[in-house]
Amino acid sequence: MYYPSSYQHKNIKTAYISIGYRQRKNLSNEVNALVAVLQQFHIEPFVFVDQYSFTTDEGRQMMQQAMAEIDRCDLLIAETSEKGIGIGIEVGYARAKGKPVIYCRHQEAEHSTTVSGMSDFQLVYQDTEDLKTKLNTILHSGIFQG
Repeated sequence: MYYPSSYQHKNIKTAYISIGYRQRKNLSNEVNALVAVLQQFHIEPFVFVDQYSFTTDEGRQMMQQAMAEIDRCDLLIAETSEKGIGIGIEVGYARAKGKPVIYCRHQEAEHSTTVSGMSDFQLVYQDTEDLKTKLNTILHSGIFQG
């Protein structure tokens, strides 16, 4: 995947894609679909689990780095088709920082009441084409208008 270096420039919007480390490979097509739509809107995608690797003893460092990256982003997309406790923590942190949150899951995946309840937008999709269409609609809605 390509993540341009402009990620850190504040005039470029960025989206933190929250996904469980163990689920990343299973959701590769979905993440690629999210990335493709974000790039159409000139929004830089940032997938934390693609950029960092931590040992089981580095939990504190991992969460500090995740919070720093969320601070740099303008939006958080929580892909919860396969649940992960870290996703909920990242969503809560993003909400506390006033970041818009998109709750995203496959229609056959288990619903996350907490992540859905903390989100600004709910995106439940049938397949990757439906995911692209629905994310496009959300981004056209003026998600960054305060």
